[in-house]
Amino acid sequence: MIQPLPTGLVNLIAAGEVIDSLAAVVRELVENAIDAGATQLRIRLSIEEGYIQVADNGRGMTLEELETCALPHTTSKIRELADLWNINTLGFRGEALHSLSQVAELEIKSRSAEDLNHTGWQVRYHDNGKAQEPINVAIAVGTIITVTDLFKKIPHRLLGLPPVAQQLKTVQTYIQNMALCHPQITWQVWQKEQLWIGISPSQNAQKILPQFLKTVKFSDLQSLSLKIETLTDPVSVATLDLLIGLPDRCHRRRPDWIKVAINHRPLKIPELEQTIISTFHRTLPRDRFPVCFVHLQVCPSQIDWNRHPAKTEIYLQSLPFWQAQITQAINQALHLNLDILPENSHQQRVNHLLKAAEAQGTYQVDSTTTEPPPTLGLMPLKAIAQVNKTYIIAEHESGLWLIEQHIAQERVLYEKLQDQWQLVNLEKPIILNSLSQNQIENLQHLGIEIESFGEQVWAVRNAPELLAHREDCAEALIELSLGGDLSTAQAAIACRTAIRNGMTLNLAEMQTLLDQWKISRHPQTCPHGRPIYLSLEESSLARFFRRHWMIGKSHGI
Repeated sequence: MIQPLPTGLVNLIAAGEVIDSLAAVVRELVENAIDAGATQLRIRLSIEEGYIQVADNGRGMTLEELETCALPHTTSKIRELADLWNINTLGFRGEALHSLSQVAELEIKSRSAEDLNHTGWQVRYHDNGKAQEPINVAIAVGTIITVTDLFKKIPHRLLGLPPVAQQLKTVQTYIQNMALCHPQITWQVWQKEQLWIGISPSQNAQKILPQFLKTVKFSDLQSLSLKIETLTDPVSVATLDLLIGLPDRCHRRRPDWIKVAINHRPLKIPELEQTIISTFHRTLPRDRFPVCFVHLQVCPSQIDWNRHPAKTEIYLQSLPFWQAQITQAINQALHLNLDILPENSHQQRVNHLLKAAEAQGTYQVDSTTTEPPPTLGLMPLKAIAQVNKTYIIAEHESGLWLIEQHIAQERVLYEKLQDQWQLVNLEKPIILNSLSQNQIENLQHLGIEIESFGEQVWAVRNAPELLAHREDCAEALIELSLGGDLSTAQAAIACRTAIRNGMTLNLAEMQTLLDQWKISRHPQTCPHGRPIYLSLEESSLARFFRRHWMIGKSHGI
């Protein structure tokens, strides 16, 4: 017969959905602390013992709040149905503390900032969320929540947990994501008595990311903040904060640093993550992925948080609109606009170059002398020479640039082909032999007219405009037949038709190439991800040649 479940069983089932892992405990307690205004968080973990403690310097709780906070569905963050569509906090369901009391031993110490007696309280909780007898304790303003014997009451869950290393990795990823969303917070995470993670506060995510991605430097990153008028509410202005790794020096083997956050919470939104990957297409080396953090701050009415118990997935209105905005923002950040490039953006590569040059000399560069380069605008680049028939030396008001001529024009031609893919008829058909069915289909997919001309012989009637009058057009068509999509074909054509290294250019030809390249959409790298240019700033050259040394009035005589 159908009959209602006992209350204790219902609570345990619900608690198992909210608190499903050690990382879930950390998540819920951290989010409550941030909602309480905390700027310092200290987390202690002992996974083997099922021990988690989160201490914060937030506003704390009164004794009355401590006695009710672990009861089911109690919260200070919403009051009525309308509040559910105006969520401005990380927590709002009132499930976390009650769920913790169901699956572990729960103790809370807290002192409210409003407590005139300057004392705090310690409370333990029954498994129904009711408070036991409170005890006076000496504590600073804030809250310390201690969870012990996690899942001891659910032994099957305890046995099913992943290995300790995997659990720690999940916790680490969550804390790093939250640090990007809340850069003003100081984080300390201890494993037993050893400091495991320490993150210092900063004004923005650009100074947070290098603290835990040690191979990434501040100068490898570029940030951009945009105000956006939304479609649904023109009066409401949203914010899109973007942090990217410059593709000529910063990328990953896996898509593990493509991060999306909305209203200060990291989320999994596959559609937006795929948009990021697609936008970086043809700016990174093969099988590499970008470093990118997108943080949207939108009107709460545009979000439905009630999709997943962990609040890691949401329903976001106008998703195609936000995909377009992210694409536009990334393209703007990748454009060669030096007004938004980070200071000292090439300093690391220049230092390596100068150290290699001075290895044969007597003096060493004084690395402690750091003079940031002047703020640059998108000024004209003046071609002054060609080196080894490969590199163009360009002068600007703050130093020199070295531009690799072949891949600079490759970028120009690739974007031209993207904007105008044009096929022209051939004066005489080109005959190709021994093509597979897949090769034929690849050419047809590009719009190339190909038809049987005999046994294992095919005639091609048209070709991309850049190839049509080349002597190696047949070879190029074979290459295209082995490729895949249109973008791959465009990259191959751009590479084949660009100026070759070893070709002499006069100043006018060099200047024309520079003028075309510097206004391309993605001038940092070629379509295959190779860096195109190197900046030698005047400040770096001055340090190398010791122009800051004071020799004396007689110049040392």
